[in-house]
This record gives sequence, structure tokens and C-alpha cells, in this order.
Amino acid sequence: MSDQVKEFNAYRSKMNEKLLADNNKVIKRIFNLDTNAYAPGALDKKTKELLGLVASAVLRCDDCVRYHLESSFKEGVSKEEMMETMGIATLVGGTIVIPHLRRAYEYWEALEVQEG
Repeated sequence: MSDQVKEFNAYRSKMNEKLLADNNKVIKRIFNLDTNAYAPGALDKKTKELLGLVASAVLRCDDCVRYHLESSFKEGVSKEEMMETMGIATLVGGTIVIPHLRRAYEYWEALEVQEG
């Protein structure tokens, strides 16, 4: 696994455990809602992850972009599908999204290396 992917996942897991161990009902419900929102329904998980990727890029949340890139990658999204999705995000969000597009591309390459 690439260092970039490993570091992101280790930090995310560590901090999620700490947050959830604090036993805050609102935080736990938000985490649960997030998990359930991306479960298959009328839209499949792949489509929902790509929608999450667009929203995350437009909102300029690099952690969220990485999360949705990795989830999309695991759902079998191709590089072409990811780039088309990020093209929509850049169109909707404007040129301010371009730095996030760069980091998303770099993270996707790291995901490809880990699969290698």
C-alpha cells in the first residue's frame, strides 16, 4: 500500500475510533447516517460514491475527496470514470477546484500503485 494511502487510512481510523469512543450520541448518529446514505438503494453504491466525490470536490474537502476516491476505486470505478466525475466537479465548482483535482489525481495514482 502506498504511504499516502496508508497514512490517510491510519489517521482516519485512529481519529474515528477516538471520536466514537467519546460516546457522543449526535456524532454517532451522523456517522451512522453517513454509512447508511452510501448503502445501495435506488442508486447503486458506485453511483453514490461518485456523487459524494463531486460534492466533496465542490466543497473543497480533501479528506472527503480521498475517502470517496478510495471507496469509488473499491467499487470498480475506472480512471476514466473518476476523471469524468472530477470534470463535472470542476465545472460545477469552478477553477478553485483545480488544486483539489490535482491532489485527487495524485491520490488515485497512489491507489493504483497499491493495487499493483
